[in-house]
Amino acid sequence: MALLQISEPGQSADPHQRRRAVGVDLGTTNSLVAVVRSGTVDTLPDNQGRHLLPSVVHYAARGEVAVGWSAKADAARDPVNTLVSVKRYMGRGQEAVFSLGSTALYELAPSVGGMPRFRTAAGDITPVEASAEILRCLVARAEDALGGQVDGAVITVPAYFDDAQRQATKDAATLAGVKVLRLLNEPTAAAVAYGLDQGSSGVVAVYDLGGGTFDISIMRLSRGVFEVLATGGDSALGGDDFDRALADLLRAQAALPDALTPGEQRGLMDTACAAKEALSECDSVAVNVNGWSGQIDRQQMYAAVDGLIDKTLQACKRTLRDAGIGLDDILDVVMVGGSTRMPRVREKVEAFFRCKLRATIDPDRVVAMGAALQADALVGNKSGDELLLLDVIPLSLGVETMGGLTEKIIHRNTTIPVAKAQDFTTYKDGQTAMAIHVVQGERELVGDCRSLARFELKGIPPMMAGAAKVRVTYQVDADGLLSVTAREEGSGVQTRIEVKPSYGLGDDEISTMLQDSFAHAKDDLQARALRERQVDADRLLVDLESALAQDGAALLNDEEHRQLRDAMADLVSARARCTDHRELARQVESLARASEQFASLRMDNAVRKALAGHRLEEFDKET
Repeated sequence: MALLQISEPGQSADPHQRRRAVGVDLGTTNSLVAVVRSGTVDTLPDNQGRHLLPSVVHYAARGEVAVGWSAKADAARDPVNTLVSVKRYMGRGQEAVFSLGSTALYELAPSVGGMPRFRTAAGDITPVEASAEILRCLVARAEDALGGQVDGAVITVPAYFDDAQRQATKDAATLAGVKVLRLLNEPTAAAVAYGLDQGSSGVVAVYDLGGGTFDISIMRLSRGVFEVLATGGDSALGGDDFDRALADLLRAQAALPDALTPGEQRGLMDTACAAKEALSECDSVAVNVNGWSGQIDRQQMYAAVDGLIDKTLQACKRTLRDAGIGLDDILDVVMVGGSTRMPRVREKVEAFFRCKLRATIDPDRVVAMGAALQADALVGNKSGDELLLLDVIPLSLGVETMGGLTEKIIHRNTTIPVAKAQDFTTYKDGQTAMAIHVVQGERELVGDCRSLARFELKGIPPMMAGAAKVRVTYQVDADGLLSVTAREEGSGVQTRIEVKPSYGLGDDEISTMLQDSFAHAKDDLQARALRERQVDADRLLVDLESALAQDGAALLNDEEHRQLRDAMADLVSARARCTDHRELARQVESLARASEQFASLRMDNAVRKALAGHRLEEFDKET
């Protein structure tokens, strides 16, 4: 008797019905949605044929919300109530608004949970809420085109987005009622859109310069496997900064005052953006700023933006070094993001990599198209050989150990998803709880890294110091999100936390963390070595103090007791004054030697107590 197929687990009840999945590029300047239909991938236009949706949201006094082109038209007229480029503030702290120069445009409300909140006529709005409005609009466009509810979406994020920024993106999707199939790194999506998984083999670079972020990813392709070797970039560098540099140039030429109204500031930025786009097609352009008329040419624009382009190339150098790849190993450079349309960007990138650029697909649409292909595969519509995407985490994840040291559990540029564990133990006798402090960064001391979460493992059975075995496991899923589990192996007590980090990341903190880790590498290693010796000293002093309290009077005469106390005082003094870890190590070793006789006496005494009341023959029988 033949089998009758009902469905695969988790798939449609009709095995021949395609599920509706979309790819979403939630961009800084513009956003798009794409789908695969009849084997062809394309972005979806609105009812006026426009594929791009400006990432702009306008809030009216009556609670009405406008998204996209109509909201963009309100930006200069009502800038305070029109949120532009909110992706730059996703997963970031209130200070990001100040450092990105946006306080002239918006009125800020008191922060809640670290997230910035913008005061609008419709109430206080967070970047997550504004992004949710953009997602709702895109999904509604897809549902109209597909004739039914969307089953899920792959949403792209910059490869350099940290855990907080990725979580904020998922929060926005949840708020919009969108099921996230996966968060996909934008450079990986672009490589998928170019079909580099179809038989290509070798190393490619994906240069992604968007409206608000820059990413560079070095990827190795081999028969459908995308392995990201290293990723870098700047989550606060993009086309908006090019606009700001041109706006400063225009401000100087027009002799405008530093203090402009929000409307004047927005108008200046719009003029600068229009001039930038026009200069991609012609050598000079006429501009009018607050009644001043003049000309700006390409050479003036290049002088204003070359420093920003050079910053992207510096990030490329660092990422190539991280990947262990030379320029001669790069076969292709894929250009992604609207800002790569600028001829100066292409000119300098081509000169840096010394190879032809791939830029045949619209750089604004390529990411959404790659996301749609991945979404189509994830919902089960794609058969045959599937591509395998192996992304990496941008910064190391670790835990604080005694002395404020960072013990890295998962190192940066580790392929995800991944799970790694390390074993730790208690510091003091009778310790029944352990504080777990999860940190992110490349430095050796916790104070120089970013705190992600803190929690406690309680209920550890009281034991001698060092007897407990606590296994701490870090798991990073395919979206780059972290969960941490701590378990005492003997008793089985366990606790777990999903790390939803605070939105307190500073503007350039990720790139600064990496730069600092290189600049301070030697100093950090010396500081770590000193801190480790300090921990050794503290532990030896605590152990000796406890031992003297228990057995000192019984096992040592007054002179021996005094000598041991003097040696302990010498170590306390050295602990306070030593800045050289080698000198402190010698002092620790000196006290360890001075206490050897006492330790031997204690061991002999413990053995005598254990054997008291027994005959040697009893132990012979047991063996």
